[in-house]
Amino acid sequence: MARQLTENRIVLASHNSGKVREIRELLAPFAVEVVSAGELDLPEPDETETTYKGNAILKAKAAALASGLPALSDDSGFELMAINKDPGIYSARWAGPDKDFGLAMEKVNTAFEASGSDDRHCRFICALSLVWPDGHDETVEGIIDGDFVWPPRGTNGFGYDPIFQLKGHEQTFGEVDPEWKDSVSHRAKAFAQLLDRCFRDTPKGS
Repeated sequence: MARQLTENRIVLASHNSGKVREIRELLAPFAVEVVSAGELDLPEPDETETTYKGNAILKAKAAALASGLPALSDDSGFELMAINKDPGIYSARWAGPDKDFGLAMEKVNTAFEASGSDDRHCRFICALSLVWPDGHDETVEGIIDGDFVWPPRGTNGFGYDPIFQLKGHEQTFGEVDPEWKDSVSHRAKAFAQLLDRCFRDTPKGS
């Protein structure tokens, strides 16, 4: 049986301001204070696992042990089928030390053109892990499919959003309203599972 979150304060194990904003919005209905790892000056652990779930658990566990609070971590990536699902779990690394996702998107397009493929099928994957200081974790994964577009379009969102067009839609995640994106994204799908598993008994906010 999944463990319920009963604490009123958790650490979000991320230094990514876009992820912090999205997850705070998703947790807004609950009487839970969310403080980020960046705000607590917690170090970012090396992501040494080979799966999204593995890296999410690793990051959340490090934050939970360092803070003594339950910690929630996201590990997500953009996968383009034509280039062997790259950049995948290395999506952040493709942006380099300066987190330059303009550069990362250029790398994706260069690799796509070099592949000679016309398969634009891509997807976003998000693993969410909630870890308690005793090491217990609850971990879920959400996936959404889309098409790779070039050149990038839109200035909303973050990361690879400007080159991702959700199946059945004409705008990229960089062009759509952020609130709508938050309701349909890979992160939203993962979060819905986590809410069902761990937040059924968590008090709601006023």
